Amino acid sequence: MTEWILGINAYHGDAAACLVADGQVRVAIEEERLRRIKHWAGFPSEAIKCCLDEAGIGPGDIARVAINRQPGANMSKRIWYLLRQRPNWRVVLDRLSNRRRLASLDDELLELYPQTSFAGRIVHVEHHLAHLASAYLVSPFDHATVVSVDGSGDFATAAWGLGDGDIIAIEHRVSYPHSLGFFYSAITQHLGFPNYGDEYKVMGLAAYGEPDRLDDMRRIVQCRPDGSFELDLTFFERDKDPHQFEWRGGIPTFGRLYSVKLTETLGPERDPKEPVTQRHMNLAASAQAMFEEAFFNLLNALHERHGQDKLCIAGGCAYNSVANGKIFANTPFRHAYIQSAAGDAGGAIGAALMAWHDGEAGRRRGPTMTHAYLGPSFTQQQCEAAIQSREADVSAAGCQVTVVGDVAELCRRTAAHIADGHVIGWFQGGMEWGPRALGNRSILADPRRADMKDILNLKIKRRESFRPFAPSILREATNEWFTVDDDVPFMLKVYPIRPERQQEVPAVTHVDGTGRLQTVTEGDNERYHKLISAFRELTGVPMLLNTSFNENEPVVCRPEEALDCFLRTRMDVLVLGDIMIGRTVDTERGP
Repeated sequence: MTEWILGINAYHGDAAACLVADGQVRVAIEEERLRRIKHWAGFPSEAIKCCLDEAGIGPGDIARVAINRQPGANMSKRIWYLLRQRPNWRVVLDRLSNRRRLASLDDELLELYPQTSFAGRIVHVEHHLAHLASAYLVSPFDHATVVSVDGSGDFATAAWGLGDGDIIAIEHRVSYPHSLGFFYSAITQHLGFPNYGDEYKVMGLAAYGEPDRLDDMRRIVQCRPDGSFELDLTFFERDKDPHQFEWRGGIPTFGRLYSVKLTETLGPERDPKEPVTQRHMNLAASAQAMFEEAFFNLLNALHERHGQDKLCIAGGCAYNSVANGKIFANTPFRHAYIQSAAGDAGGAIGAALMAWHDGEAGRRRGPTMTHAYLGPSFTQQQCEAAIQSREADVSAAGCQVTVVGDVAELCRRTAAHIADGHVIGWFQGGMEWGPRALGNRSILADPRRADMKDILNLKIKRRESFRPFAPSILREATNEWFTVDDDVPFMLKVYPIRPERQQEVPAVTHVDGTGRLQTVTEGDNERYHKLISAFRELTGVPMLLNTSFNENEPVVCRPEEALDCFLRTRMDVLVLGDIMIGRTVDTERGP
C-alpha cells in the first residue's frame, strides 16, 4: 500500500505543498501559482488541494503531514537573545502568534476538508534540516557536505554538516540575526528594490559594476576562520519594527532592514523611481563580492574539514546562481547539487522526506530529482476548452488556430518561427517546481538576435533593462558553448560562455560574458529537447532564449492563464500543447 506524506511550507513567503510517496516526490506546487500573487504567504490551502487532486487521493490517504518549522527549535538561543537584546514587545508577540499558527495545523486542515479528516499525524521538522534534506535526499550522492544558508528560520540563519546514506548530521548552525540573507536583502532595499524576493535584481545589476566598496562591506560582514560569519548589527534594524515581516492578502512584506549607519557608510539610498547609476551598480557588485567571499570561506573550511568533493546546497541564498557558478573555480568541490526550489518552498519537500525516513529505520532513498516538472498538467481537451471560452477574443486578435498532431512537425514549425524572430509562448506538460521556467511554462526566442532583450521587454516583460535572459541548451552541446561540462537542469548556476561563441548568442550573453544556463536532456523533457534540436537543425545553434511565461505575475499554471497572457501582450505565437495560435503569422508555414 502506498504511503503518502504531505509536506508544506506555511506562514511565510513562497507557501507550498508537495506529496511524497514511498520516498519519491510525486507532486509539488507553490501557492502563488494558484492564487496568482507572487511569493504568496500564509497557509497553502490551494496547493494542498491541487496536490491531492493531481495524485487522485483524499485527505484520509495521508499517513503524515510534515511542515518545515519546529516551534521549539534552538530555544536556548532564543531566550538568550531576548534577554540580551530586548526587542520590541509587539515583535515578540507577533512571533508567538506565528508559533500558535504552527501549532494549530489540525484546525487549518479540518477547515480545508471539513467532511474528511486527515488521518496522519503532524510532524514538525526544523527549518534548516528541512532545507538540507530537500537537496541531499534527492541528490545523486550517497555522501556529501550539506549546506543551508538563508534569511532565517527557527532562529537559525545557516546550518551545515554531512549527509551519509539516509542520515543528515548537522554540525553547526549560525544563530539569528547573523545572516547572509539579511545582509543581501538589506543592500537590495538600500538600492531601491523594496519587494520581497527582489534580491535577484541586485545579482543581475552586479555584473555592470566594480566592487569598489568591498572594504565597507567587510565592516558589515565578518568572515571567521571556521567558515562561519557574523554581522555588525549596528548596520541593521531588526526586531524594532512590529511590522518587520507580515502578509496581508497573501502578499509578503517586510520593514526596513538597514539602519542609518549603513546609509551613512554607503551613501544615500536609491528611490525606486530614481535611475540606476554607476554608483548603484558598484554597490551591487560590492555586495555580491562580499556574499561570495563569505560563501566560499564557508565552503573551503568545510572541504578542509570533511575532505568531500560533493556538495549539496539549499536555502534562499542557494538562488545566487552567480556564486553557484563559481564554486568549482573557488573551492575544491567538484560536484554540486542544488534542488530546483532551493528556497522556503523547497522546505516542503525536505520536511516530507524527513518524515518518510524517520517513519522506519533503514529506509532506502528515493530517486534523484533530475527534473522539476512536478506541477499540474493539462489535457488536450482542457487546452481546447480554454480556447473555446475565449473564442471571440482570439478571433478579434486576428489569430489563426492550428492543431498539429505530430510532435516533430510541431517542433519544426515552432523552431522556424523562433528563427524568424517571433516570440513564442510554450505551454507543455507538468508545470515547473521552483522559480525558474524550464521549458514547460516558458517564453522562447532566438538567442542570436542582439535586439531580442529589447523586443521581449517591449512586447511582454516590461522589466529593468539590466536583467539578463537565460539560455536553454542541449546537454550534449554544453561543453561546446560554455567553459564547463556540468549538469544544470534547474537554471541555478551561471557559467562563462566561451569567448569565441559569445557573439553568436548575444541575447543570452550577459555583460560579463556569462549565461545562466539550463541543460536539457531528452530523458527529462523529450518535447523541449526536440524543439531545441529542431532549432539547431535550422540555425546550427543548440540553444534557445528561455524566460518565464508571465508578465509581472507568477508563472502561468493553467491554459487559461497562458492564453490570457498571450492575448494581453504582443507575443507572436502560443503553442498550447499540440495547438498553435498565431497572431499575424501563419502557423502552417514551413521554415
